[in-house]
Amino acid sequence: MNKGPIGIFDSGIGGTSIWREINKVLPYESTVYLADSKNAPYGEKSKEQILQLSIKNVELLLQKGCKLIVIACNTATTNAIKELRASYSVPMIGIEPAIKPAALNSKTKTIGVLATKGTLSSALFNNTSEIYASGIKVLDQVGTGLVEQIEKGEINTSKTRELLQSYLGPMLSQGMDQLVLGCTHYPYLIPLIREILPENIKIIDSGEGVAKQTRNVLQLNNLLATEDGPSGSQQFFTNGDVEVLNFFLRDVSVPNKAQFLNF
Repeated sequence: MNKGPIGIFDSGIGGTSIWREINKVLPYESTVYLADSKNAPYGEKSKEQILQLSIKNVELLLQKGCKLIVIACNTATTNAIKELRASYSVPMIGIEPAIKPAALNSKTKTIGVLATKGTLSSALFNNTSEIYASGIKVLDQVGTGLVEQIEKGEINTSKTRELLQSYLGPMLSQGMDQLVLGCTHYPYLIPLIREILPENIKIIDSGEGVAKQTRNVLQLNNLLATEDGPSGSQQFFTNGDVEVLNFFLRDVSVPNKAQFLNF
């Protein structure tokens, strides 16, 4: 099984930010990436809908021989990972907002979390906040419209900037000194966020931590690809606009880039 690929799925192109970190840490591993852009964003859907979409994605990745699955979507993780782990034996890595490091490093004891409605309303998010952010003021903000902008490739536009300013301004005025990005799409907005926020505000996303956890779980289960072999093969599939996914992979040296798959 150590020659099998790592499966990664998200409600669109956002999880490619996680793929980049995994590929950086584990260049010898093969990967299969699913962009469920047709159903993006998951954050506006019910828990049952999110679970059914997640099951569909997992089944497809298992058909492609994946040895481990990364749920590169905060909403899918917080709403479905418990059920997925109970239903499948393949190791699964989830992703959720990095509240712990933000709370530990906040000097103002005020942190901001920019995420989708589905993530912020989940039991897992609220439990994590209670455990790691005791005594910390958590300012949570739903990033309505941001995923849709990114899915269209409209990152550095006036509309995206206006949305970000309307979300970040109130958090900044309340003393936030740490901003947690609780959606895998949002790292693509970091350059724009940096233009809006003062330099002293720390921006935190979960990509690097997920990549390290993926390596640890592969090692623990004796599933690591051998480093003396060839570099892994990378496959990207989308049920949306192939050109949009290719736009986000334009700096990646991958043959054939994204392919359309009706799933």
